[in-house]
Amino acid sequence: MVDFIAVEVQEIYTKLDQYTAKGLKLFTSSSFQTHSMVLLHILRGYSQKVPVYFLNTGYHFSETIAYKDAMAQWLGIEVHDIYPATPKSMQKDVQGKLLFTSDPDFCCYLNKTQPMEAILQSHDVWINGIRKDQNPFRQGLQEEEAAPYNSLRFHPMLNWPAKKVYDYVKAHDIPRNPLDAAGYTSIGCEPCTRRRHPDIDEREARWYGLNKAECGLHTDLIKKT
Repeated sequence: MVDFIAVEVQEIYTKLDQYTAKGLKLFTSSSFQTHSMVLLHILRGYSQKVPVYFLNTGYHFSETIAYKDAMAQWLGIEVHDIYPATPKSMQKDVQGKLLFTSDPDFCCYLNKTQPMEAILQSHDVWINGIRKDQNPFRQGLQEEEAAPYNSLRFHPMLNWPAKKVYDYVKAHDIPRNPLDAAGYTSIGCEPCTRRRHPDIDEREARWYGLNKAECGLHTDLIKKT
């Protein structure tokens, strides 16, 4: 398995070489879950010059923030925090409740999608670690997808199953997010994340009880054809 992964990693490097040969400006983003670290580890082996962005919504678990800082040091990379333009005091509905309680889609837009749009405007290729096995929507995506602002999304791990991801984690002794041990398999903002029940899909622990499995980063930030 490790040898097979090594071949796939080299294929990712070849693709990145093709982008850089065209003068395209690359970047990646990370949610700093354990599985997210595989892509960052791969990219560090390619170049430490690929900027890494973290959407700091202000709602993350304290464990995630601490893990982000620890992993940046472990990998020897710089992580750029992106903050929402709209302050929390203005992220309320007409009743004065914070939007994650009444309009989680708009909350995600203000705290994730809108801030990422600014990064897309100044870069050409978004290297993104989403996988098909995470939910049905992602099964319909391609390795390359057009994105807004004449940018491109590159999904190098799209066809990696979870076992391959964690084989990589184990093979490279990547430290795990401490929330893993607490039963969190898909970690987002604290108010909208629950421990995973064995009978539900990985992503269904996010926005539990709502008809929602995406924050908009991978739905709104794909160019519609």
